[in-house]
Amino acid sequence: MKLSKLLLMAFSVSLFVSCSSDDDNDQIEYKNGFLILNEGSAGQGSVSFSSNDFNVFEKDAYTAANGSDLLGKYAQNIFFDGDRAYIIAGGSNVINVVNKYTFKLIAKIDTGLANPRYGVVKDGKAYVTNANTYFSASNPNGNTDDYVAVINLATNTYESKINLNATANRLVEKNGKLYITEPYNSDKLLVVNIATKALEAPVAIGSSADGIEENNGTLYILRGPYEDRSEIVKVKLADNSISRITFPESLDGAAFLDVYENKIYYTVGNSVYSIATTATEASTTAIVTPSLGYLYGFAVNNNRIYLADSGDFKADSKAYIYSLTGSLQKELTVGVGPNGFYFND
Repeated sequence: MKLSKLLLMAFSVSLFVSCSSDDDNDQIEYKNGFLILNEGSAGQGSVSFSSNDFNVFEKDAYTAANGSDLLGKYAQNIFFDGDRAYIIAGGSNVINVVNKYTFKLIAKIDTGLANPRYGVVKDGKAYVTNANTYFSASNPNGNTDDYVAVINLATNTYESKINLNATANRLVEKNGKLYITEPYNSDKLLVVNIATKALEAPVAIGSSADGIEENNGTLYILRGPYEDRSEIVKVKLADNSISRITFPESLDGAAFLDVYENKIYYTVGNSVYSIATTATEASTTAIVTPSLGYLYGFAVNNNRIYLADSGDFKADSKAYIYSLTGSLQKELTVGVGPNGFYFND
């Protein structure tokens, strides 16, 4: 991909440059910036990139680097290991392995997966939750057959699976254990011992748990999209003790959570709020309430708040970057259904 040298010479101000495919000698590096994962609709997902200073932007980095090769349907999650990025396309049951700085395809992992969702890395292995089948009258076991796929990252091959006997969604790894939220049908936080590949005693946290973050030995778990009252549940990993911040009725339906610089950031509708990690009560004063169709992706990093508008899942949509005090810094036109932000520094 080339940056136009003529444009760079013509202007002394910083330019917001869109890259196009060309020879590798002039290819930009996708570093010192952030990725926006675009879920796509019935078509293919995509990945957009912006540099931290917003001077370099590529709306579809994967296609720019790989031409006609397809990322896959319903792009779900990106996780990293060293200089590699692993892009999960759940609708195609594939994980695309790329160099995270060039986005050139290295391998595709396409066995042992059944609606893969989220992944983490530990000691050369990836652990990826799989939603498998869904509950229905004809499939009553669909809410108990999710599993974790174990993938060897040296060979990019599926090795084995860990049956969860439950539904599973987001996960974090800490001290050799996987902590996995169950968004439906359970009030438990699943705990998997990586060394033994076995379930340990779950932690009762309440139903409808989704977002999960770990910070300084404590898990922060958001409950609430399907509950009358939302909560942030804190689980101290040293002893699995629990404390809770129950939201007032005015904050029903909290959707996203992130932890950054000893603060918890969370969303209700299109509004963003923050409290200290030591807080015992929720804040009802929004940092920002942007005019979005539907908030579909959220992150806090690099002293910024990142928000994605789902759009109509048919046309390209928008991502918005705000300061931590709610001042708009940039609006980006990205792909269809942007659902997450990932940081490639």
